[in-house]
Amino acid sequence: MLTKRQAIIVWFHHMKNVKQLKRYGHLVHVSKKLKYAMIYVNQHDYEESLKMFKRLPYITRVEPSYKPFIKTDYENAATDKAKEYDYKMGI
Repeated sequence: MLTKRQAIIVWFHHMKNVKQLKRYGHLVHVSKKLKYAMIYVNQHDYEESLKMFKRLPYITRVEPSYKPFIKTDYENAATDKAKEYDYKMGI
């Protein structure tokens, strides 16, 4: 069974604090230039993690990710007939 996860984008002051962020969730991406990190946490722990990140002294801003709530099932998506033919031919 897959666990539902959600990302939290955390902005920080210094790169030396990245090591400490690893203990709070799954660290996926860190930008050295813009000084932010993307951390995945379980959805049932999401609200607690958000509050906890806001309390840390080296964090400047915390933003939630809304990706799990975006609809990804598209209706009436027309396929291109030329591409469909190429796929059948094995090109």
